[in-house]
Amino acid sequence: MVKQTDSLTRFKPNAAAVNADYSTRNALDRIVRCLFAEKLLDKSKIIIGNNHREALYPLAAGASSLRFENMRRFPADTFINEGNIWLVAADGNETPIIDHERLMDAVRDSLDCQLNEEGVHHFKRDVANSIHNDRLARRHRAGWQADIRQEMAQRGEAHFTLWLRSHHGLRDAATLLDQWGALEGHPYYPTWKSRPGLSDGDVTALSAEFSARVTLRVGALRADMAYCETMPHVTNIHRWFENAFPHLWPTWCEWLVNQGQRPDAWLPLPLHPWHLKHWVRTHYAQEIADGILLPDGPELTTAPSMSFRTVLPTVGDNAPFIKLPVAIWMTSEIRSLQAKSIHMGPRISAVISAILRDENGFNGLLDCFREEAAWHFRHHERKDDAEGKFLSVVFRDTSPWARPDNPLAVTVATLFTELPHRPAPLVSELISLSGQDPQSWFRHYLSVVVKPVLAMYLLYGVALEAHQQNTQILFDEQGLAQGMLIRDFGDGRTYAPLLRARGYDIKPYRWPGILPTVFEDDIEPVRTFVVDACFVSHLHELALCLTRTFAIPDHVLWKVMAQQVEKAFDELRPRLDPDFWLQERDHFLRSPWFTRSLMSMHLQQYTDYRVQHGLTNPLLSA
Repeated sequence: MVKQTDSLTRFKPNAAAVNADYSTRNALDRIVRCLFAEKLLDKSKIIIGNNHREALYPLAAGASSLRFENMRRFPADTFINEGNIWLVAADGNETPIIDHERLMDAVRDSLDCQLNEEGVHHFKRDVANSIHNDRLARRHRAGWQADIRQEMAQRGEAHFTLWLRSHHGLRDAATLLDQWGALEGHPYYPTWKSRPGLSDGDVTALSAEFSARVTLRVGALRADMAYCETMPHVTNIHRWFENAFPHLWPTWCEWLVNQGQRPDAWLPLPLHPWHLKHWVRTHYAQEIADGILLPDGPELTTAPSMSFRTVLPTVGDNAPFIKLPVAIWMTSEIRSLQAKSIHMGPRISAVISAILRDENGFNGLLDCFREEAAWHFRHHERKDDAEGKFLSVVFRDTSPWARPDNPLAVTVATLFTELPHRPAPLVSELISLSGQDPQSWFRHYLSVVVKPVLAMYLLYGVALEAHQQNTQILFDEQGLAQGMLIRDFGDGRTYAPLLRARGYDIKPYRWPGILPTVFEDDIEPVRTFVVDACFVSHLHELALCLTRTFAIPDHVLWKVMAQQVEKAFDELRPRLDPDFWLQERDHFLRSPWFTRSLMSMHLQQYTDYRVQHGLTNPLLSA
């Protein structure tokens, strides 16, 4: 239990106030949040002052303590640091904690985690790189904000979202908003902008938060040296590609013909420019020399999304998203694109599409960016899937944007991002336009998100990864949520018995050393996927943002969330086995919410990618 005392008032700093820029404070606050959420530090040892904001945490052996000037507690073990941090010695002398290295040095002996010097070093390095890249992005953001403010003023528009709706098509507006929301990253990723393999020039030229445009090379991979997976309606991959990229197709074919090649013997292979220069030309030099890979095809200009290696062509109203491998360490791993994603993306897309047809999109609330086609390099003699994880591609259709009602498609992370013309999150403008109070707006938002996500899981065993980056919410002109779009299915998890019980089936991908995504015996990994993505990363964070923005009393919005989850369970109850319904209702409403322990994994050098921790269920406390 968190303790409370008035003894903190005796401490007086003997050093100058902490003087750190926003990016450094951002890193410190993220680390503090992770330390308590992941139970690396014991939250029961926190001593809260009578003002309910100042907090003291005794470190190992009681020789010193951390003092937080302004610490706020929220549901789900969420501790938000909003002030300076001090290291308090036994004699009461205080030293300011002004950077992440000093914080980690102060707490390392108190952490409930196996550490080694290399793990701590890599963590500090990646956080430092995140801070550096964050500073670069915020300098760019200042100019970008000024440009948008000027355009809005020239058109006499006082609302960012209305300006977007009036002067941009749905596709262009969605692209701009996705890039706009790429600034912050997941709030509990302590290395949210870590890209240590990139120069400053690369970071600014290739990243969404810099409103970048990235020119791919569309090379060619011999068709007999590739594994190709498609949705059932794609019966001819070359005709499909021609329809998807009508401007590119003739140029690509002409390029091959000029080299004495038949286009139908090859598959188009978009290549990220950094990946091509720094990885493909060296690691696949033999394939290039053997004429298996032709890398220097025509160019294609794209806009990177907040996921960095998923890009959208700037030409063509119907051109699909392109997801690529990029051999860069970003946030938590080298961004390969494994054969599992190539095989499973179109398979899950086909299943979800069939379910949405049968369920009428759950009353039109849910649609998805289907992964219609994907392929990877696989030598026809060696047949080693692992060889292709850095020579692969996934295409996602953008047909869900072809809507007559002209909604605004907002990637969820963008809701938390500051508006260009005033210091408030974008979500606050939507609430203002709606004319509703934040609680009513949030209740309506939940009614759009919770029911389809739970229905897909409870009825069909399909986990939608509805986190901040993979989810777009469709808003009408009044700022109210009307539906949701989901993307990225290559690593999606399914529970096969539930799927079969509803008349569907999915072929799992199996390869030595690759973790499964289709489960037969235990539904827990599928449930955790839903809880982690949708409830922890998305809905809890939105409740937290609104609570802080509008000074709503603690727990109010989590009570609203609990009511909407209960309502969804009640509506689905007639279609579910009674015991299963009770079991799952208890997990979502009462049991701990399990999520990935990102900081712990980083400190342990990712020896296990499935380390997780349980957060106190905020719906139970509500």
